[in-house]
Amino acid sequence: MDRNLALEFVRVTEAAAIACSKWMGKGDKISADKAAVDAMRSRFNSVDFDGEVVIGEGEKDEAPLLFIGEEIGTKKGIKVDIAVDPLECTSNLAKGKPNAISVLAAAPKGCLLKAPGTYMDQLCVGPQAKGVIDIKTDVKTNLTNVAKALDKEIGEVTVILLDRPRHEQLVKDIRDAGAKIRLIGHGTVSAGVAAALPDSGIDVMMGIGGAPEAVITAAALKSLGGDMQGILKPHDDKCIKQAEEMGISAEKVFGLEDLAKGDEVMFVATGISDGPLLKGIVVGCDDITTHSIVMRAKTGTIRHVEAKHRC
Repeated sequence: MDRNLALEFVRVTEAAAIACSKWMGKGDKISADKAAVDAMRSRFNSVDFDGEVVIGEGEKDEAPLLFIGEEIGTKKGIKVDIAVDPLECTSNLAKGKPNAISVLAAAPKGCLLKAPGTYMDQLCVGPQAKGVIDIKTDVKTNLTNVAKALDKEIGEVTVILLDRPRHEQLVKDIRDAGAKIRLIGHGTVSAGVAAALPDSGIDVMMGIGGAPEAVITAAALKSLGGDMQGILKPHDDKCIKQAEEMGISAEKVFGLEDLAKGDEVMFVATGISDGPLLKGIVVGCDDITTHSIVMRAKTGTIRHVEAKHRC
C-alpha cells in the first residue's frame, strides 16, 4: 500500500478526531463515540479503496461502531483489511482527561486478524526484547528475560497495564518479580506502542485489553520492530460462539505475524486530547490544528503530521 493511501487514512482519523473533540468533557461518551464513528465512516467512503472492517470497537460494550464485516471505501482500488477504534479512551474524552486518540490499522486483504470485538490478553515489548517473550509462561520469567535483553536489572523494568480488578493477581506477580508498575485508566494502544519507543519510560505492556486495540497495536509494533503476543478472552457467549465460528481456539497464542501479517501493514492515529503519543486537538479562532502519526512496516518510516483545518 502506497503513501497516498496512508495520507488518505490520516484524513480519516483527523475527521473522526475533530468530530468527537466537540464532546470533550461533556460527560456523554455515547455521543462522542457516535460522532467519531459517523465521521470516520463518511470519510472512509470517500477514499478509493475496497475495504472491510475485520475487527472493530463497540461490540464488547454495545457502543456505536463500525461493525465487523462492514464494507467501506468506494470499491475502486486495492482490497484492504481495516482494524479500527474511532475513539480510543472514550471515557477519558467524556471526562476531559488526556490520551484520547482516533486510530486505525490497515493492511492488504487477509493480513489483519479477523476476530470478535471482545478482549485479548496482551504482552508487548520493543525491538531489544523481540523474541524473548512467552505469554504462556509466568510473569517473573518473562520480566527476567526482558530485563536481560534490555541489559537492565529487573527492578529497573517498568510495566504498564490497565488499572482493573481483573489484573489484581497480575499486579501482585509483577511486584513479586521486583519490577516497577505504571497503572493507567484507559489507552492500551498508546501503552503498547510506548513499550517500543525509546525514552518512553515503558519497557513492557501486559494484561487484558480490547482485541481491536491489540490488532491495531500490532500494526504499530510491526513498524517499530517490536514484538507482541496475545490470547483472545471472549467476554460473553456471543463472542465465544463468534470465535468458534472463526476457528479461534481459547488456547491459541497469536504472535505478531498472526495479528498483523506481512510488511504492507500501516498504523495511523490522530490525537484528540493530549497524551504520550500525540498532542490533542487545538481549536483556534479560525482553524483547528490536528497532530497525527503514520507508521509503515515496509519502510519503518514514522511520519508526524501537523495539519490546520478551517473552522
